[in-house]
Amino acid sequence: MKKAFITGITGQDGSYLAELLLQKGYEVHGLVRREAIEDPKSRLWRIQNIINDLHIHYGALENYLSLINIFKKNQFDECYHLAAQSFVGHAIEDSTITLDTNIKGTLNLLSVLTEVNNKCRFYFAGSSEMFGNCGSTPQDESTPFNPRTIYGISKVSGYEIAKLFKNNYNMYVCCGILYNHESPRRANIYVTKKITNFVVDLKLGSHEKLSLGDISAKRDWGYAKDYVEAMWSIVQFASPESFVISSGELHSVEDICRIAFSYFGYNYKDFIMVKDALKRPKEKTILLGDSTKAKKLLGWSSSISFEDIINQMVEKEYHIRIANK
Repeated sequence: MKKAFITGITGQDGSYLAELLLQKGYEVHGLVRREAIEDPKSRLWRIQNIINDLHIHYGALENYLSLINIFKKNQFDECYHLAAQSFVGHAIEDSTITLDTNIKGTLNLLSVLTEVNNKCRFYFAGSSEMFGNCGSTPQDESTPFNPRTIYGISKVSGYEIAKLFKNNYNMYVCCGILYNHESPRRANIYVTKKITNFVVDLKLGSHEKLSLGDISAKRDWGYAKDYVEAMWSIVQFASPESFVISSGELHSVEDICRIAFSYFGYNYKDFIMVKDALKRPKEKTILLGDSTKAKKLLGWSSSISFEDIINQMVEKEYHIRIANK
């Protein structure tokens, strides 16, 4: 039986990955901050249905000693490093925390592996924010990085650290450069979830208005469960490489509004307010991924449409609210 270690196991991607690995017969271990014990309802809800099948370790990426103790006691075959300060807005406001978590955490994990288990396959979770203002659309594995946010900078730094360990210590270090990916487990701070939650509020009797920034802003949005399948496939590939994982389609925030509101028969124009204060700086480069390499070498592809993703988010949230009434 293979053993896998997941950082960020309580997040959207980590929870789906844990489920996938359990289905594949893995022994699954995950790193969880001690604060989660005090507030399991809000911090552990994504893994609550499988928590008895998991091996949970309490600690922090920033704490080298807690990590090395875990790895000395367990010989992992695969390590999926998903934990990060990932919301771009928070990354700007909390730049020190972002850099500490995303860079030092990656360095600590890789340092531990070189010391106790350098045969463990290591997956680094990259991001389309690494491309930033790269000057060309679409982006693929050959596109140079030019990050424009603290988060993007931290991810490029983590990527370069991972590449250094790969080259200097002959480790299997691979990377998935993932574009935006959504699901019912998306955190409430993201615009997709903000919109789908509002629609459910409306259906349940709310009379509020939804404040948004630039609704013409476009992104490459995919489905989280598909992207987690891609992570696993990347780690199984014969050689350690980087792969861009994306839908290859652009959709606007306005598209999300149209689909989400129409689920219950509403016209989004009746309920949203566009506020300049919420607008992010205009992007010079449109972030649109080209996943040709992943499709050819991994046989990976998207399983559901963008419209289905948004509808699923509305439907799931509605049923959860009704069940908890």
